Amino acid sequence: MTEKQVVEKLRILLPHWIEHNRGHAIEFRRQIAIARSESMDEVATLIDRAADIIEDADRRLAEALVKAGSSAHDHSRGGHHHHHD
Repeated sequence: MTEKQVVEKLRILLPHWIEHNRGHAIEFRRQIAIARSESMDEVATLIDRAADIIEDADRRLAEALVKAGSSAHDHSRGGHHHHHD
């Protein structure tokens, strides 16, 4: 694979990974409230930490995207969506 091919692939994959992670972080935050409502504070705290880590990963992935010569705003997110219930 040439460097140009790798960059083009990353410009596609990175926004997808960011969006995918964002969906998980949102769901984690929802579940934190549920866990706390059931007095599961330790569980909620651990899930909260996991959500923080995912959000940190997204910041790093966005930085990688910029270094690959693109930005998350350059890509419209059509077609592929994950739904988590």
